Amino acid sequence: MKPQLLATALLALACHAVQAQEISFGIIATDAAAAQRDRWEPFFRDMEKKTGLTVKSFYAPDYAGVIEAMRFNKIQVAWYGNKSAMEAVDRASGEVFAQVMYADGSYGYNGLLITHKDSAYKTLDDVFKNAKTTNLGIGDPNSTSGFLVPMYYLFAQNKVDPRSAFKSVRNASHGANIQAVLARQVDVATNNTEETTKLEATKPELASQLRVLWKSPLIPSDPFVWRKDLDPAVKAKLKTFVLGYAKTDPAEKAILKNIYNYGGFRESSNAQLLPIRQLELAKERMKIEGDEHMDADAKAKALADIDAKLAALK
Repeated sequence: MKPQLLATALLALACHAVQAQEISFGIIATDAAAAQRDRWEPFFRDMEKKTGLTVKSFYAPDYAGVIEAMRFNKIQVAWYGNKSAMEAVDRASGEVFAQVMYADGSYGYNGLLITHKDSAYKTLDDVFKNAKTTNLGIGDPNSTSGFLVPMYYLFAQNKVDPRSAFKSVRNASHGANIQAVLARQVDVATNNTEETTKLEATKPELASQLRVLWKSPLIPSDPFVWRKDLDPAVKAKLKTFVLGYAKTDPAEKAILKNIYNYGGFRESSNAQLLPIRQLELAKERMKIEGDEHMDADAKAKALADIDAKLAALK
């Protein structure tokens, strides 16, 4: 090989090696990007030190932005909620590899419906009785606790369609919905115990102004997802770092506690998403079952298809 060609080939190999050691890590938009950056950047800097990888962070304005970024390989790893992780697995070559643990050792959290403590809403029944004059804040459509869980457990189970039942419905992040409730811009809003616990720890005077009207069944804690085609050597470095993080080091424990009262991680897989898949299908089944305009044969076939999918998940 000619010296010039050899030099070009070696340069190409070197560039590939550098690229292989760089990853972009996506963070879903549960709060403003600046707030998320303050929480996550110390974790990424530790990731760089311990893995030797260059870690670039990616903060999109909504959940779909992170899913699409993974789909087009703009990011290779991400922190998702379970519903957005399901979308990433199905549409963006994603694969769950770890699950966060809370500081108390638990692996779950709850969805909430909150209001201002001085509002006229004392119970969930008050909300439904006054829905036509009530402004509802709900989560991003790809949010597990802010959208999927309340849409099924809170609204579908009570035969309430938020789009027609409430005076207005607006989608926003968890952080924005808390602020909207505190500012009386919405009457009630979905949220979760991750956010309210964080608020209690950092701004107890604001947390004390919230009233919880409803709490969901336990939701599996959030997963970490990587692209299936990520370099196996990089996967090994990431898994070793994540699963070993904050086991004993007080500084690492403090970093995780500041994110969302996290305490560590355990290995996980796409099986973690099974309850969320069941929720999605059950929600779709209820929607079809209640459709009075759907042809009877088409409805029977659609319901049978959903039942087959639910059976396959068991």
